[in-house]
Amino acid sequence: MDARSLADAFDAVDDTWEPRLLAELNDQHVKVARLDGEFVWHAHPDADELFYVVDGDLTIEYRADSEERSVRLGPGDLTVAPAGVEHRPVAHEETEVVLFEPAGTTNTGDAEDSDRTVEDVERV
Repeated sequence: MDARSLADAFDAVDDTWEPRLLAELNDQHVKVARLDGEFVWHAHPDADELFYVVDGDLTIEYRADSEERSVRLGPGDLTVAPAGVEHRPVAHEETEVVLFEPAGTTNTGDAEDSDRTVEDVERV
């Protein structure tokens, strides 16, 4: 039941696209990550994923039902990538995000053989 500092958590993250576990609640993980550039297209078949931008400029691109759309986020904005919907985060500059997702959710979802997959998320 300790307070956690987002600023301190982001200071502890050096690499981009490598989320770190900040907190756990109700079988959910709260993660922090630095993002820069394009990520891989992927979906989480059984998990919604919330992106909350703390600092920076992020677009979440979506592909669903042969339709593409995107949502642009700045500081203080959030969006939820619904379970099963293919999406790709694109950070237009180094961007700090907080992620909420079910425990055990892999960052690359169903994208097989991605070099960006983080199997064991470190705690900050």
